[in-house]
Amino acid sequence: MTKTNPGRFFEDYRIGQVIRHAVPRTVAEGERALYHALYPARHALYSSDEFATSCGLDGSPMDDLLAFHVVFGKTVPDVSLNAVANLGYAQGRWLAPVWPGDTLRSESQVIGLKQNSNGKSGVVWVRTQGLNQMDEPVLDYVRWVMVRKRDADAPAPETVVPDLAPAVAADDLVIPEGLDFSDYDFDLAGEPHRWGDYQMGEKIDHVDGVTIEEAEHMLATRLWQNTAKVHFDATHREDGKRLIYGGHVISMARALSFNGLANAQMIVALNAGAHANPCFAGDTLRAWSEVLDKAETDAPGVGAIRLRLVATKGDSAAFPLKDGDGRYLPEVLLDLDYWALIPV
Repeated sequence: MTKTNPGRFFEDYRIGQVIRHAVPRTVAEGERALYHALYPARHALYSSDEFATSCGLDGSPMDDLLAFHVVFGKTVPDVSLNAVANLGYAQGRWLAPVWPGDTLRSESQVIGLKQNSNGKSGVVWVRTQGLNQMDEPVLDYVRWVMVRKRDADAPAPETVVPDLAPAVAADDLVIPEGLDFSDYDFDLAGEPHRWGDYQMGEKIDHVDGVTIEEAEHMLATRLWQNTAKVHFDATHREDGKRLIYGGHVISMARALSFNGLANAQMIVALNAGAHANPCFAGDTLRAWSEVLDKAETDAPGVGAIRLRLVATKGDSAAFPLKDGDGRYLPEVLLDLDYWALIPV
């Protein structure tokens, strides 16, 4: 009797199935230091206790995407170990800050299934929730993954495709308790631009580029305990390359967006996201953002801004995203739609 786990295949999922993911993880200042070493992350709220307390918080929380990576990583052995591709995200909300010393765990519920026409794989939709040591939800999001079938002759399940909202409504954004940007220090934050300085449709080229290194993405994959074979096993792909974890691209692009969006401090919602093309070590990543929407909040001095963050590879970020048939151009790596909090 084998004791090893080959991972779930498409035919192993059922609508309504709840999966409690293994190995809770306590995060501390070591994770913060490693996150800032892996990515050029400089947003002041996550770098300084003093800055965070001046904004009404008890201290500097862990980076929003650090929390996302930890919660996401827990799900990989059960959801995407045998994935062909991670296809997208929707309806994500950060519900509470994660503090040093918190212990995170993850639970997922299967909310959609659709077998592909080739009969060899299918798409699985899951809603994942990250919870802290008090069983309080800190993060909630939907993602969908293309997963291989173990047996191509296994019968197809009834098709269920969830109805997902195109974006999180501004009224549904959760503002951390106590957050107050009334006395926000723009000098220490790094830029003078506030909520009113950004216009709908405005595009911001973040200028800088970072070449993805093999060692760094492998460290990141291990750090978030992401066990997807395509990220660490070079024999798992015909080209002999290890695929860069999509979250590594998200965090790198978000860090690059500091140049032009230094005051978009906290990510509070993930509206949509697509890993448009694979990324490999040696690719040079650049990023630009487009302002999609703006909203007021009830928190003093705090506004919300909806941003489209695009990561590309090559020499320039200035080209269209898709071809005439609506397919992403090969230079496009990431197309991410999110809400952030910014001083008014």
